[in-house]
Amino acid sequence: MLKSSNPALTSRSFKDLERMSNRAMTLPGTVQKTGILLLLLLVSGYWSWGSQSVGAFAGLGAIGGFIIALVTVFKKHWSPITAPLYAVFQGLFLGATSALFEATYPGIVVQAVALTAGTLFALLGAYQSGFIRATENFKLGIVAATGGICIVYLAQFILSFFGVSFLSTSGPFSIVFSLVVVVIAALNLVMDFDFIEQGVAQGAPDYMEWFGAFGLMVTLIWLYIEILRLLVKLRNQD
Repeated sequence: MLKSSNPALTSRSFKDLERMSNRAMTLPGTVQKTGILLLLLLVSGYWSWGSQSVGAFAGLGAIGGFIIALVTVFKKHWSPITAPLYAVFQGLFLGATSALFEATYPGIVVQAVALTAGTLFALLGAYQSGFIRATENFKLGIVAATGGICIVYLAQFILSFFGVSFLSTSGPFSIVFSLVVVVIAALNLVMDFDFIEQGVAQGAPDYMEWFGAFGLMVTLIWLYIEILRLLVKLRNQD
């Protein structure tokens, strides 16, 4: 998972960013950009949800979103253009994918959206109150856990070619693993909050508002997908 809150982006690294204007990154500006990306995602998601070609839109959105995400990470100053494109592609992917899940498990999408939004606001409140902070040890732990999850997913992908699947079942191990992934994905939001706060404090260039919003979107999308997967496993146990 590509993260805007990568530990390599320390507070010192903001000083090395290319400046394209005299305007600096602000918190209200980042919140505004995040709202724009969410709106774009919802509009494109709604459109693909009602399409007759959900499979095609899911594939297009996933591939297009992945490519745009890579470009954004390596070309941060392009984020005013690439971040909205990412939101549109991911909206196509999420809308189509959610429609497929909803057809099999009625009501599951509303539950996943509500849990994702609730997690976002709960962690934002905890972060703003100082109850949870992104200390260096916290960052190292979350980055290590996120990397471990990526390795497990990669192993599952390789083993799937040999007919071995240990994450797509509804067994106790698979459910517990999904719970852990949801927790780690949620805690990555704290990393994103800290990244945005550090960018504002360091006076990063204004295009970093789009990049900060992009990083938050990446985490929210990951969290939503993992919650959706967990709910599917829980329903299959009934």
